[in-house]
Amino acid sequence: MPPRKSTETKTLDTTGAKIGEPVPKAIIDTSTASVGVPRQAASDLHEDLSALRKQIDALQQRVATAARSAKGNADDAMRQTQAAVKRHPVSTLVVVAAVCGAFALLAGRRAEPPRRYRYRSALDELRDLYDSVRDRL
Repeated sequence: MPPRKSTETKTLDTTGAKIGEPVPKAIIDTSTASVGVPRQAASDLHEDLSALRKQIDALQQRVATAARSAKGNADDAMRQTQAAVKRHPVSTLVVVAAVCGAFALLAGRRAEPPRRYRYRSALDELRDLYDSVRDRL
C-alpha cells in the first residue's frame, strides 16, 4: 500500500523560488513564521510495486477460490435437478408446462393492439376538412 500522509510538520525549503521564476504553492509555518515548500520524502518505487504485486496476487487467489466455489455449487445444483427429474418425471413436465404457459400469457398481453389515440376522432375530422377544402380548390 502507498504510505499514509503523516500529520507531523516538516522542515520547509525556503530556497525554492528565485526572482523571475513562478512561485510554487507553499505552506506557511506559523510556528517559525516561514513560507516554503515542504521537502518530499523519498519513496522507493520498488517497494510500492512489490506491495501492489502482492495485493494483486492475493486478489487473484480470492477470485480463483470464489470461482471454484461457484462452479462446485453449480455442479451440485445440476446433480440435484437431474435427480429430481429422474424421481418425478410427470411432476417435472407439469411444472415446465405451467412455466411455459405463464410466459405465453405474458407475451400475449404485450402483443395487444395499441390503444386508440385519444384525439383520433378530432384528427380524422381535421383530415376530412382538409380533404374537402383541397377538393374545392
